[in-house]
Amino acid sequence: MSLTKRKLILILIFILVSASLFRVLRITLTTSYFLNLEHVPNTKNTRPDTYGNKILSEKELRFLSDIILQKSPCNLLVFGLEDQYLKLPAINEGGKTIFLEDKPEKLIDLTTNVNGSARVYRIRYKTSAKEAYKLLTHARTHSSCSLRSGVRTLTAKCKIALTGLPKEVFKTKWDVIVVDGPGGDGPESPGRMSAIYMAGVLARAGNGTNVVVHDVDRMIEKWFSWEFLSEKNLVSSKGKFWNFKIDQKKNLVSLKQV
Repeated sequence: MSLTKRKLILILIFILVSASLFRVLRITLTTSYFLNLEHVPNTKNTRPDTYGNKILSEKELRFLSDIILQKSPCNLLVFGLEDQYLKLPAINEGGKTIFLEDKPEKLIDLTTNVNGSARVYRIRYKTSAKEAYKLLTHARTHSSCSLRSGVRTLTAKCKIALTGLPKEVFKTKWDVIVVDGPGGDGPESPGRMSAIYMAGVLARAGNGTNVVVHDVDRMIEKWFSWEFLSEKNLVSSKGKFWNFKIDQKKNLVSLKQV
């Protein structure tokens, strides 16, 4: 009888030990599984932040919309054409909205979606981002680039000027100018030097024009905004946006004085 009890005890111990080992093994495998899941890349959101995706945060979009609404209906000029900017013509209902874009694929994909009150023009930039410093030096030392000269005297002698823009751009007094193009995402790509310079020239031909520059966390956007829009004219900011208010009478000064 004692042998039977001993066997039963041994069997019971074996069952308990086996159950414990099984439980430990199950916990280990489950933990390992979830740890591996945490390191699997999220393929749903790995698309780069390029054409077709949001480039503005909700706060930035609201910030820009509010600036336009304060002047709407108005004359609105936008360097660059992105999905989120398709809302701007509706915000500026009754006003004039013109987009200037250099990438033909964006013109093909987006112009059919633009509100009827807006127009889209393709433009070409002659300089690349790697030339930024040379262009800045050129603009500072050549009278042909003086902001005092105004839009009517712009010539090809000023290497940073965009003299081939549509005539409508030069003839219109703009209330709001947005600079979010060209992409400027590499040294060989067109930088925003000319766009910011032209925004400064066109704004000084207006009357209290707001110039809103995006991506001011980048060196070119920051340097050229300070140079041609003047830090003293910076009135507000949000995220990667700077908003400059250019008054026609007080800011018609030479480039060297800005």
